[in-house]
Amino acid sequence: MATAYGPDTRDHKGSGTRGHSGHTGQGAGPQGQAPVKHFLPAALRAPLEARSGRELLYVVLSLPLSTAMFVFAITMTSVGAGLLITFIGIPLLAVGLAACRGFGVMERARARGLLKLDVAEPVRVRGKSGGPMSWIGAVLKSGVSWRHLLYALLHFPWAVFTFCVSVTFWSYGLAALTYPLWHWVFPVFVGSDGLQLYGDRTHAEYLDSPVELAATSAVGLVLVLVSPWIVRGLLSVDRLMVSGLLGPSALSARVTELESDRGVVVDTAAADLRRIERDLHDGAQARLVALAMDLGLAKEKFTDDPEAAARMVDEAHGEVKVALQELRDLARGIHPAVLTDRGLDAALSAIASRCTVPVTVEVDLDARPAQAIEGIAYFTVSELLQNVSKHARATRATVDVWRTSDRLMLQVTDNGRGGASASVGSGLAGLTERLDAVDGVLVVHSPAGGPTTVTAELPWRG
Repeated sequence: MATAYGPDTRDHKGSGTRGHSGHTGQGAGPQGQAPVKHFLPAALRAPLEARSGRELLYVVLSLPLSTAMFVFAITMTSVGAGLLITFIGIPLLAVGLAACRGFGVMERARARGLLKLDVAEPVRVRGKSGGPMSWIGAVLKSGVSWRHLLYALLHFPWAVFTFCVSVTFWSYGLAALTYPLWHWVFPVFVGSDGLQLYGDRTHAEYLDSPVELAATSAVGLVLVLVSPWIVRGLLSVDRLMVSGLLGPSALSARVTELESDRGVVVDTAAADLRRIERDLHDGAQARLVALAMDLGLAKEKFTDDPEAAARMVDEAHGEVKVALQELRDLARGIHPAVLTDRGLDAALSAIASRCTVPVTVEVDLDARPAQAIEGIAYFTVSELLQNVSKHARATRATVDVWRTSDRLMLQVTDNGRGGASASVGSGLAGLTERLDAVDGVLVVHSPAGGPTTVTAELPWRG
């Protein structure tokens, strides 16, 4: 089966890898832009890139800043812990933790500017009553505050090590690379033939011949080429420390995500209620009102003009059939009975029969998922097939449904003109938000000219 990750067909059915489409690889540009082409390989252009300069600046700044944070953290923690037997130690310890959170703000901003690492701000500390004692208790109970203190203590020795290694490699590399340009300093000002490589009481070896100058410069070039990668590798630890200790906890991030998803669910439910109310008011309700008026007129003419009354009753009978059909369609839009009675296979086949293009449906499920997930899957395929009918200009489409581990996979493919996008403001964007509210994923692969493949992934929750 074709998936949003490649052109293959049913062979990838068991993969079920969750993720978003995108370009990866060397030289890839920002999302939505074409990859940047370089004439030099990454190993040769790394010393000249702005990223290497930013990372070296981050390392150089880390030493004084981490020293100040470490000294402050040790001092405030020691004094506060030593005075815990008195009342003074508790507020001192809380103030020290709050100051460490302030250092965290600075470190996140520094990582964002120099390392391009965007770490979300953790939840702010708020006391229940708003008083100073409530605030002190909230700070002392906050795991985020203690993680900021731990960062101030752990980052200092690592910053010292990173500074020594990085500055040593860069300085020795640049000095050796440019040695042929400044080796004249030794015979003019030092009184020696060059940089001394070895010496004792009877013999001394200097780097002064053309071959030795070239070899020294070559060694320096190697060091310069290697230095950015060494710094980058060391800073991977800094990235982990900043994101792991200064960012929100996994539980806090999950709570924020669930709050956002709850808002999406509430908005979706409200929009569905407004749609149902509008459909009832403009459709079946209007027809029933007109039907009541027609029946009233027929009742008045029943004795005077029986033939006219019979025609009006016959027209009212037709209106009743139309109103009943509209009510059935509305009920099917809320939750189709065939989905409850017979499951996704029959329900999706019913949708496909109403599509304007031929649709092939294949459902490979050994059990039924949870009712809520089943309903979301049904309406997802329904909306995707509506897009095929209205916008794709396709001549055929396929719907595939299967289960991979604990995920329900849906895929709708058409041979239309392509160009579909899940950008903000489109129908697919709203569908993406609905799936995200239940930890689902929607991936769209629709190059210009087609074909279009939309893959939806939902939790099984059977």
